[in-house]
Amino acid sequence: MQYDIVIIGSGPAGYVTAIRAGQLGLKTAIIEKDKIGGMCLNWGCIPSKSILESAKVFQKVKNDAASFGVTGFDKKNIGFDWKQSIKRTDGIVRKLGAGINFLFKKNGVELISGTAKIMSENSVLVDNRLLETKNILIATGSRQEKINAKLPEGLVVEIADLFRDREIPENIVVLGQNTVAVELAQFFNLIEKKVTLLVPGSNIMPLADSYVREYMKNLLTKSGVKIIYDVDDNLSGFQYKDGALVSKDMNIPCDFLLNSKMRKGTLPESDINLTIEDGFIKTDDDFTTNFPSVYAIGDVNGKSFYAHIASAEGLHVVNHIKGITEKIDLKKFPLNMYTVPEVAQIGETEDELKASGADYKVSEYSMFANGKAMIEGENTGFVRILSDTKYGEVLGVQIVASNATDMIAEAGAFMQVESTIYDIAKTVHAHPTISEVFMEAGIEGSK
Repeated sequence: MQYDIVIIGSGPAGYVTAIRAGQLGLKTAIIEKDKIGGMCLNWGCIPSKSILESAKVFQKVKNDAASFGVTGFDKKNIGFDWKQSIKRTDGIVRKLGAGINFLFKKNGVELISGTAKIMSENSVLVDNRLLETKNILIATGSRQEKINAKLPEGLVVEIADLFRDREIPENIVVLGQNTVAVELAQFFNLIEKKVTLLVPGSNIMPLADSYVREYMKNLLTKSGVKIIYDVDDNLSGFQYKDGALVSKDMNIPCDFLLNSKMRKGTLPESDINLTIEDGFIKTDDDFTTNFPSVYAIGDVNGKSFYAHIASAEGLHVVNHIKGITEKIDLKKFPLNMYTVPEVAQIGETEDELKASGADYKVSEYSMFANGKAMIEGENTGFVRILSDTKYGEVLGVQIVASNATDMIAEAGAFMQVESTIYDIAKTVHAHPTISEVFMEAGIEGSK
């Protein structure tokens, strides 16, 4: 049987692409060796945000409910039930997985279970079945590299194994510098565990604007998360002794070590020689590999590790296959970080503007002055707009707020149509809303 597109992997890159291809009448097959939805749905984006929400509710009830006028509970008896939070998470994952499967059927996408091997630039083998296709899309995602250290069995927990029924001990160590590492360190801190974040490098959240990064570092430290920088990501120089990670000058209590190291592409088995660079499949700006009919989208190409960007890359490839030529600007896609409060940014960072010698200005407005944020008890953070001095075009936006990951969509809409700071200032926002701070920052910048 001849297919128009065969997709390897059903994560956010694969399943969104498959559904769109089906909608456009392309004969499409998608191959999955494990669970529909990939890392994001089953072990990443959705489960981590679900348990974070549970932890935020726990803190809200324990520390804020009385100030809202809620009575009738004993603060000392309030606890966090990990088992129940995972049960709730599993329910969400099941429903979303069933929804994806429904959309496959609705749009004529054939789901094939098994492990794929690329035989040629126009054929894929799944177990003993050979699929002939005009185009191959590799959407196999990425994985954490293992910690190469002599540690007791069971001490290291991989993120893919985290979301199951287990006992959560007192002393948690998270190894990593990326946003996921920070999110999970905050989660354990919110459920009142003792948390140490070991950072392989000099910065947490390396993609974030340095202003935002410093703000979040201070919040983490203030909340009780201990951060140790410039740690070797294989914990060289450490031994595990008497319930602690011990080095020449450190003794870190550790009952549970969560591996959140930087990721590398999950490469499919292949009889064609795909160009690999730094552990990822190399592609051009249209996500084409060194074979014209083979594409790599999502984490596996190393351009981004965000689910929505993986999906956007896939949609771009479908358009490309259909003969629609357009440029894709990854800078105009938001980077969301589900910390507490949330962080989101889009466009250029201030560091990048300084490095390029751009003439820009910064407009900032604090959540502290926002009525809705005060009502909700979530008035930590700010909106920050970077704009061109000459014409006022919006060059970048950073938001720290309880719902920053939703608010950043407005910034994305403005940037897609090359709006100015004056356009933002003139866009009336309903009152009271948290999003008013966006308009206020625009007014501040249009003086």
